[in-house]
Amino acid sequence: MEYLKTAKVVFSILVSLSAGFVGSIFTAQTVDTWYEGLAKPWFAPPGGLISVIWITLYILIGISLYIVLTKDLTQKAVKVALGVFGVQLFLNALWSYLFFGLTSPLYGLVGIVALWIAIAATIYTFRKVSRKASYLLYPYIVWVTIALALNYSIYVMN
Repeated sequence: MEYLKTAKVVFSILVSLSAGFVGSIFTAQTVDTWYEGLAKPWFAPPGGLISVIWITLYILIGISLYIVLTKDLTQKAVKVALGVFGVQLFLNALWSYLFFGLTSPLYGLVGIVALWIAIAATIYTFRKVSRKASYLLYPYIVWVTIALALNYSIYVMN
């Protein structure tokens, strides 16, 4: 029984980290060239810090997912929450493609607004299943709010 719990935690975190992995494929192609050449606002964090923050957030997101997966998967609220979570995770990876892959601050801005809305919806639907699971997503929406402001600033400045 403990094995299944451990496997579910690992699965949840790996699912979450997979969005970061997919996103990193697009980021790695242009971060040292195109992105470095962009004008950025004063609050743009250094690249190394961004990586640490995202890894931490993906772990929190994965733990949040795990908590929801421990609930009754036949309940409508759980099914809805997991569906919204999937959309949010897809949009998370998509943003890297839009911003870095297409080298487009405009498309990135559209994508990150959609991502922010999806995160808010995930928090809302997770809260119906588990308050603790929803609380674990608060740092995520805070960080994406900062990233949205950064993306907007880059769009305006370039």
